[in-house]
Amino acid sequence: MTEQQFADKPEEACGVFGVYAPGADVARLTYFGLYALQHRGQESAGIATFAGDTVHCHKDMGLVSQVFDEEILGRLVGDLAVGHNRYSTTGSSRIVNAQPVVVDTRLGPLALAHNGNLVNTYALREQVLACDAPTAVLASTTDSELIAWAIAQAVATGQSWAEGMITAAQQCQGAFSLVMGTPAGLFGLRDAHGIRPLVIGRLMTEGTPHYVLASETCALDIIGADYVRDVEPGELVHITPEGIGSVQWAESQRKLCIFEMIYFARPDSVMQRESLYSYRQRLGYQLGREAPADADVVIAVPDSGVPAAIGFSQATGVPYAEGLIKSRYVGRTFIQPTQSMRESGIRMKLNPLPDVLMGQRVVIVDDSIVRGTTSRKIVKALRDAGAVEVHMRISSPPVTHPCFYGIDTDTQDQLIAATKSVPEIAAQIGVDSLSYLSWQGMIAATYDTGDRFCSACFTGNYPISIPEPVKRQKLVLEQLPQ
Repeated sequence: MTEQQFADKPEEACGVFGVYAPGADVARLTYFGLYALQHRGQESAGIATFAGDTVHCHKDMGLVSQVFDEEILGRLVGDLAVGHNRYSTTGSSRIVNAQPVVVDTRLGPLALAHNGNLVNTYALREQVLACDAPTAVLASTTDSELIAWAIAQAVATGQSWAEGMITAAQQCQGAFSLVMGTPAGLFGLRDAHGIRPLVIGRLMTEGTPHYVLASETCALDIIGADYVRDVEPGELVHITPEGIGSVQWAESQRKLCIFEMIYFARPDSVMQRESLYSYRQRLGYQLGREAPADADVVIAVPDSGVPAAIGFSQATGVPYAEGLIKSRYVGRTFIQPTQSMRESGIRMKLNPLPDVLMGQRVVIVDDSIVRGTTSRKIVKALRDAGAVEVHMRISSPPVTHPCFYGIDTDTQDQLIAATKSVPEIAAQIGVDSLSYLSWQGMIAATYDTGDRFCSACFTGNYPISIPEPVKRQKLVLEQLPQ
């Protein structure tokens, strides 16, 4: 493994979006919804639209703005649309794995967009391939396609769309927030634990209410839709001309991924009835109370560390300033810097401000440390820019366990906090001091109880049992340090 093979931040699985709005330009609405959810996946994008029993689909590798243009959107006609941004966690990064997944069924075409990750993929694959109604022809290596075929096979036995989706959901273990288009309307489904988010919005077009499903409320804002509510854990919703129907297909055992609130979702998205900016600011405030530092200035690792850094400044009285400038136009590129450019310290994403840092004792706030490679480079850049002391504060607990529910993390031996103590991490990344937010402080800032969140990456307490073959892929340490 080289440093270039893995990002030093957890990567989200996907963003999903769906809209039922007869008479509106549903493809264009979906384009902008996916644009707002671009942070959730940058490898591929796709949109499928339904005009009666006819489905039109376009998907390709790249960002939303690269995959679609006016001509393509003009061909995606219909009354409802399903869209997807992908970051691969299961299945390789290839065009055949782009979503939405489209399969033919007894009741017509099905287009499915999935955010999350199944943990029983092997067993579900055997079950799907063994079924004769209909025989699945797998075109991809994703668990998402298996869900679509499980639905098709249930429908083939005479079940309705809703019944087939519930039957398939009962066969799935893990995290799955689904948006599904059919000739009978738009469906949204969430696993019983609600690990990945899914929200409902209302869009008024010429006085008529239409409904939207999205991973986050920021995708509602961009198209002028109002947030109605979350799809509940274990709920199936069905959107038709008559409005919204709902079935509670499984008992709710709410375990929303806490990292959605700390890092993944956009700060302007609403969870727990407030913007995540407010929550992240409280994380920083709590961190400042738990681990203050004798310093001259507080800065953030932009952009995700900014709210917490402001909160830390408010709690400690140390002034906040911008010390690192982020280039927001780098994105993912096939043009990689040469090894000599990397060694000479090319700074494509972050550049320090010597005017702010020279001669200063600096506190730098970030939301997490995964491998430590980026943190080490940032600390060196701050010292090169004149900082006399660098104290790092992290607005979450140490990440000690990999995720199996839709976050792309390394094997456990690549997680720096799983193999090193806090003083050892501080020495490796080159800081004068290092402190993490406590688990209790992280939960207290939610104004909720810890049993309503999945925080397995910090504790190792997985709410959904992980089969041994899957567990062995990532849990490669025989014993964690005490």
